Amino acid sequence: MKTSKVQKFAVAVATALSLMLLFPMVKGQAMHIAEGYLAPGWCILWGALCLPFVVWGVFSIKKKVAESSKNLILLAMCGAFAFVLSALKIPSVTGSCSHPTGVGLGAVLFGPAAMAVMGVIVLLFQAILLAHGGITTLGANTFSMAIVGPVCAFGIYKLCRKWKVSASISVFLAAFFGDLITYVVTSFQLSFAYPSPTFGEAIVKFMGIFALTQIPLAVCEGLLTVVVYNVLAKYSSKELTALGAM
Repeated sequence: MKTSKVQKFAVAVATALSLMLLFPMVKGQAMHIAEGYLAPGWCILWGALCLPFVVWGVFSIKKKVAESSKNLILLAMCGAFAFVLSALKIPSVTGSCSHPTGVGLGAVLFGPAAMAVMGVIVLLFQAILLAHGGITTLGANTFSMAIVGPVCAFGIYKLCRKWKVSASISVFLAAFFGDLITYVVTSFQLSFAYPSPTFGEAIVKFMGIFALTQIPLAVCEGLLTVVVYNVLAKYSSKELTALGAM
């Protein structure tokens, strides 16, 4: 990507983050599981499940950066994209709130392993700076948004490309389902922790909290991801081809 384009992108991201920090976050239950919402046992379990993926991601990022230093810029953009989108909490008609995840773009470009690391960083900064999520629930939030979401997005993208589906539609479907599966996993996590009165009823309750707002949000995220992907494909086609994303 040309230097001028990189600078414009950096300015846009910085502006978006500044505006976001000026406004108070919406109170209520969101997809990121809040601090203190899970018992210590569940926090340890989800954290332990995330650890192998994060280690895998570190090696994956080192390999990508070693191939080309420009990949580091693209990876940083994917992290910024995920940070901004997943920090935008949209009020839901249920009195709760939902938000996009932004992990589909990074999963398409770098694979699910790299996004496990980027997701931890994004979620950690959100918990510290924005009180969105939590430190004790970092493992649970990482597993749903930064592991399962990217794995689903990457798998759908590769499957669509294998079936000769166009790049734009493939990216849209990857971002769309990567967003939705995150909420499904979070609903299961909360139902495991609070199976009241039964596990099945808890699943229906937690999934119903976000159902009315998350589908249109996933559609919007898919469309936005396609726009960003097309811009990158235009100005960084060599890098995307080397990454196997074109």
